[in-house]
Amino acid sequence: MPHDPHPGAAESLTVDCDGCAARGPSCADCVVTVLLGPPRRRLELDADEMSALDALAGAGLVPPLRLVRAVDDRPPGSAPADSGAADDRPR
Repeated sequence: MPHDPHPGAAESLTVDCDGCAARGPSCADCVVTVLLGPPRRRLELDADEMSALDALAGAGLVPPLRLVRAVDDRPPGSAPADSGAADDRPR
């Protein structure tokens, strides 16, 4: 049975660099920037893509995902105004 690096994780991850607290100083050392260049929009990663990034980072081939959410002032359970998602927290 394969090892699941994200037990209980959602099937996808939304990377919104506009909401990343580390944006700017950490962008050059983030896997999103390394692989795709500076993002212009939100990025959706599915479970297979997250596993691939984990494997590449684990082997030292790319830096790890450095998404750090800024403080969220939305009420608990509310969706971001522009995403339509019920829950877009990184897992």
